[in-house]
Amino acid sequence: MTENYRAIRLERFASSFRAAADIVDVPLAAPGPGEISVRNLFCGVNGIFDTQIARNAVDYVKVAIPTFTGVEAMGVVDAVGDGVTTFAVGDAAVTVRFTGGYREANVGPASQFAKVPALAREWLALASTGVSALLALEQIGELKDGDTVAISAAAGGLGHLLVQLAVLRGCRVIAVCSGRKKGDFVRSLGAERVIDYKSEDVAAVLKAEYPGGIDVAIDTVSGPIFDAFLANMAYRGRLVVGGAAQDLKGQPEVVTGPRIAHNIYYRGVSVRGFMNGLLTEHWPAARAKIFALYESGKVRVCFDEVEFGGLAGVYDAVERLLSGQSMGKVMVRLQR
Repeated sequence: MTENYRAIRLERFASSFRAAADIVDVPLAAPGPGEISVRNLFCGVNGIFDTQIARNAVDYVKVAIPTFTGVEAMGVVDAVGDGVTTFAVGDAAVTVRFTGGYREANVGPASQFAKVPALAREWLALASTGVSALLALEQIGELKDGDTVAISAAAGGLGHLLVQLAVLRGCRVIAVCSGRKKGDFVRSLGAERVIDYKSEDVAAVLKAEYPGGIDVAIDTVSGPIFDAFLANMAYRGRLVVGGAAQDLKGQPEVVTGPRIAHNIYYRGVSVRGFMNGLLTEHWPAARAKIFALYESGKVRVCFDEVEFGGLAGVYDAVERLLSGQSMGKVMVRLQR
């Protein structure tokens, strides 16, 4: 009798991930030459990416329905194919490749997996979101020691790691988030200034308190926060766009102000897109670096207080992340 596992598969395009994807049973194949089989224990959630995939709105990913979903997963290797020397049965393995995340098992080329020290969810967060944070700051933002750095959604899964990595470089970190709880959290990570965007004018605070401007800004929100960052960049500042959560509905917005060219040209500012999936050649070095920082106690991984379990919990986790209420990395325990 063929063994099956369950996975979330995109069956149709729709406005939400829940409406577009179903849980299905999938036959578990034996690994072929060069492949491994992994029983997944955890998956990381990327709610904005999932929603855009459901809408067929991710330009660099060509979606053919049906397709499996999710990007980040970690589990234990339970079988290896001929010729595999990098993994053994019992090893902990992570994958950060699209279609490898929201499934209870995964069989694929060993090259699409990375070995991690233990079956602890921290290693999955580091191999996925930690690598993203490091590359956004260093590869795209060209971070320098002592820079003034502004980070939106600073209490989130990506944001809380960005804060710590910038602090380690001796940077002055401005963290944008909402509410006292999130503010206290990012202060505990070393943020110099926390701007509550719901009670403070981000642009006014930056102009008044940081007249020298921002050297590196990492924005995953867009809208007025993006505008505030751009208006207050330093000479030759780098504004890194890592997402556009506020524009998720894709509705046009009337903006009455000078075109972006004015802010860029006169101060030599650059606006740069960050998409981790386009930087795969940098993943191994970044993974080694972020792992070392964690092992030495210089970086900590924090998780959202709401816990989710099972494949069905992925839908709730996606919606939790989109609600803006989460703090730290959102993750789902698929099985024990």
